[in-house]
Amino acid sequence: MAQRIEMQICLGSSCFSRGNREVVIMIRDYLKKNHLEDRIVFKGARCMGLCNHGPNLKINDKIIQGVALSAIEEILEKEFGNLK
Repeated sequence: MAQRIEMQICLGSSCFSRGNREVVIMIRDYLKKNHLEDRIVFKGARCMGLCNHGPNLKINDKIIQGVALSAIEEILEKEFGNLK
């Protein structure tokens, strides 16, 4: 069985005010649409301390900064496209 991937999105006030709510919805939809819910654990996280560069997303130990709604699908495809 393949190792599960952990993906966390910062829910700090700075990231949240920059549109994380919509990004969360897009990520959940992407995981469901591509049947990845059993392979990727997606959850919220406390502030990552990178407020000036948010919204921030952490995939295992890799932090991706500036996760805009317009870029999230491209980011997810780059990270998880090979898992579909």
